[in-house]
Amino acid sequence: MTENFKSGFVTLIGRPNVGKSTLMNHLIGQKIAITSRKPQTTRNQIRTVYTDERGQAVFLDTPGIHKAQNRLGTYMVEVAQKTFSQADIVMWLVEPTTFIGRGEQEIAKKLRQLKCPVFLIVNKTDTVKKEAVAECIKAYRQIADFNEVVAVSALRSVNTDTLLDTVFRYLPYGPMYYDCLLYTSPSPRDRQKS
Repeated sequence: MTENFKSGFVTLIGRPNVGKSTLMNHLIGQKIAITSRKPQTTRNQIRTVYTDERGQAVFLDTPGIHKAQNRLGTYMVEVAQKTFSQADIVMWLVEPTTFIGRGEQEIAKKLRQLKCPVFLIVNKTDTVKKEAVAECIKAYRQIADFNEVVAVSALRSVNTDTLLDTVFRYLPYGPMYYDCLLYTSPSPRDRQKS
């Protein structure tokens, strides 16, 4: 490990089914996070670890932020919001639409209070024209400030390398938190077995 080694925690937030788990799987290069068309598949924070010669990024994939309809929904929103305090970078993943609803306004309000860098990640760019992506970025810039804006297609791995490069530009210098062969942190159930 060199003195130029960078490390830190990157939280992915966004509404359900926006592609957080798919993006994380492509960034890491392993299928770790559960992907499903069904909302609320990710019920807890999932940590996955990306390590290369530049450093180590620990990605925290959270349950989708949404208006809670029941106790499970309330719990999942709380889990997502708690990860803000652990983050060195927060990445807000959105779909390429100009629709800004109450949920997006609520997320933007929370992001405006953060001291860490915030990235806007426009996902699913393979499903729309470039003009729609540009309009989406313009709409989101009106409700929050972003240190970086990156347009990607997690499913097609478009621009995911650029996103990783951007993450490492912003991460602080620090130690290796996890063994470099580890891709995901153990679940509480696994810890109980050992």
